[in-house]
Amino acid sequence: MTKMKQITKFFALAIVMIAFSATTFAQPGVSATATATATILTPLAILKNVDMSFGNLAVNATPGTVALSAAALPTRTPGGGVTLMTGGTVTAANFTVTGLVDATYSITLPADGVVLLTGPGTDIAANSFVSSPTVAAGGILTGGSEILYVGATLTIAGSQAFGVYTSLAFTVTVNYN
Repeated sequence: MTKMKQITKFFALAIVMIAFSATTFAQPGVSATATATATILTPLAILKNVDMSFGNLAVNATPGTVALSAAALPTRTPGGGVTLMTGGTVTAANFTVTGLVDATYSITLPADGVVLLTGPGTDIAANSFVSSPTVAAGGILTGGSEILYVGATLTIAGSQAFGVYTSLAFTVTVNYN
């Protein structure tokens, strides 16, 4: 029986040691904290100030073009049978873009063939839209705003019927970079 007592003591001691080692090496849960942040930007906006106007033009029997630059004081460049006439208002479309101070933005102009000027004769296509700042460079909202100018090129049929030709509204889109 002595041997049995010794074995029982040994097992009891082993159980106590196991229990002691489990509580000695057990570690309570650890934690850390973090915060969440969100930055709401000033919305980007674009407002039309002035519509595009190519002014007074004449065309002979030869088809032609007139390109309007994208500038505060735009220039017109005739081609083919188009003659630039005096009178009439000549303006590039003019927009004010506003948003986050010093943010950059991209510009999307109408695609070729989507802007047609309608009037008493054959429709006139406005194509090859250009802007200042340019589409490639994009704009920067120095002080939170910038003026965006848009010009285009008209393709006019030979012997185009005289009269006023007007397009539906066309879209110029800006997005933060």
